[in-house]
Amino acid sequence: MALEATIPEKKDALVKSNASHAVVTKLPTGIGGFDEITDGGIPRHRTTLVTGGPGSGKTVFALQSLVYGASGKGEAGMFVAFEESTAQIVANAGTFGWDINALRRKKKLFFLDARLAPETVRAGEFDLTGMLGILEAKASEIGAKQIVFDGIDVLLSLLDDPALERRELYRIRDWLSRTGLTGVITQKAGADPDQEGGELNADTQRYNHLQFMVDCVVILRHKVVNGTAFRTLRVMKYRGSGFSGDEFPITVGADGMLLTHRGPQELRYRVSDERVSTGLNRLDHMLRGGFHRGSNVLISGAPGTAKSTLSGLFAEAACKRGERTLYVSFDEGADQIVRNLLSVGVDLAPHLKSGLLEMYSTRTRGPNIEDQFGDLRARVRAHDPQCLVIDPLSALSTKLSHLASADATQQFLDFLKTQGITVVNTSLMDGLSTDEATATGISTIADTWIHLSYLVQDGERNRALTIVKSRGTGHSNQVRELTLSDKGVTLTDVFVAQGKVLMGVARWEWEQAAQTAKGRTDAATDLKRLHLELSQAEAVARLQVVQTEIEARAAEIELLAMETGSASRLLVTGQATMRKLRHADDEGAITVPQLVSPPMRAGKKRRNGVAS
Repeated sequence: MALEATIPEKKDALVKSNASHAVVTKLPTGIGGFDEITDGGIPRHRTTLVTGGPGSGKTVFALQSLVYGASGKGEAGMFVAFEESTAQIVANAGTFGWDINALRRKKKLFFLDARLAPETVRAGEFDLTGMLGILEAKASEIGAKQIVFDGIDVLLSLLDDPALERRELYRIRDWLSRTGLTGVITQKAGADPDQEGGELNADTQRYNHLQFMVDCVVILRHKVVNGTAFRTLRVMKYRGSGFSGDEFPITVGADGMLLTHRGPQELRYRVSDERVSTGLNRLDHMLRGGFHRGSNVLISGAPGTAKSTLSGLFAEAACKRGERTLYVSFDEGADQIVRNLLSVGVDLAPHLKSGLLEMYSTRTRGPNIEDQFGDLRARVRAHDPQCLVIDPLSALSTKLSHLASADATQQFLDFLKTQGITVVNTSLMDGLSTDEATATGISTIADTWIHLSYLVQDGERNRALTIVKSRGTGHSNQVRELTLSDKGVTLTDVFVAQGKVLMGVARWEWEQAAQTAKGRTDAATDLKRLHLELSQAEAVARLQVVQTEIEARAAEIELLAMETGSASRLLVTGQATMRKLRHADDEGAITVPQLVSPPMRAGKKRRNGVAS
């Protein structure tokens, strides 16, 4: 037989693997998340059992693995249908965008309709030898690496003999081992309706031994909890390989099956010191420049505290920077949001028209939380935003009661962080004060937490904003009043009186009283200033009089000195002129004879003191 030339090589490789206790090689399935929790996919050259109830996704799992191998890896595969017709299976697969007919033409996929009527089986002793021979020849022809037996329990149930059923199952196992094909067997099983989240119980206990025969067991569930449908996947067994045995939520969407897992245990993602504006200048100042790029922001508060308004400001600021933005809203239409934000000066319409902004509105009722997060992931990948708004994320809290979906929100936020997307989430709170345990449970993982509340005082309700935390940056600890008006949104300055922060009318009254008191103080100050200026003017006037008197006395003194000096000079000049006119000698040339008294003679007597 032609196949014998290729089979020994596969058998030798398998024997060497078993002999050397090497790590099991894996065959990727292309199912997002599944290959990660199994560290590579299903075991190659071995058999995997996929079991689950109706609608849990068994056929999708098996067919998606085949299509991925044929289209992505170039590995041909075969699909053996025991329950549905191959035409119906191919038609149903068209909804996932898989071009199966093209793969069939390229001989990358082969479908065998193996459905048998009960009369045919009961007519004589039946075995799978002939069918397996056909499949072996076809595998050699197309070079198949993988084969799916879909709904094997349907065929075995027609034998109606547990011994014969076991014989045929072992025949398939031995055939797969001999050919070296990677086998996937799907089997129906039912869940215990009285045990929510419990282990699957087979509809017929006689097929439970399949789980012991195969190397890998994958359990799928589809159930309804609190009125919401959930699909989950759990790897129960994997010989020769480590795996994650937790139950993970799955979604079946436009691209096939997707498993949501928590990702690697070690958190690794890029961080940035770049700041992005909140859209409100004063809030940017309170945060020392805005949010960190790629951070997770939580805006919490009671209804009507302006959570959506702050979200709209953030989205508008991102679009003005030229950054692609996605705005997701629950239970409120996009047109209504745009209209409402316009009333406070936030205009999103131009950005919607340009394509920078995409708005997606949906209801929280209907698809389960995993389906909704799966849809959001698809929209994020399609729009490729740098900024994202989810308003409000707490709308999904009613769907968190299901154990397998409890981590869905955190997993989605981790996905956004790995993409470097700055995300603003709003969360609705019932109370008026900060509650550490938010409805969505993300307050502990949020990088920045802004809380909005009401301050009821003097018969009115005012909005207040405070920053609970902001990792990696200093921030204001003040409670600021948030005001909305036709002119826009603003944060007022802090006003403290009587040891408390005042807002609204109470603040206005204090400001008016302060302005009145300031007016009186200013008037009194002006009056006192006028009195002082008058006194100063009088003193200056008196000083001017004294200064004038001083100057007058100085002038008189100067005049007197001038007159005295002029008379002396005039006298000297007159005498000199007179001598000149009389031709007299100069005053220096006149010699005045000196009169000398004659000496007294001896013997003369003095009379009355006079010599005689």
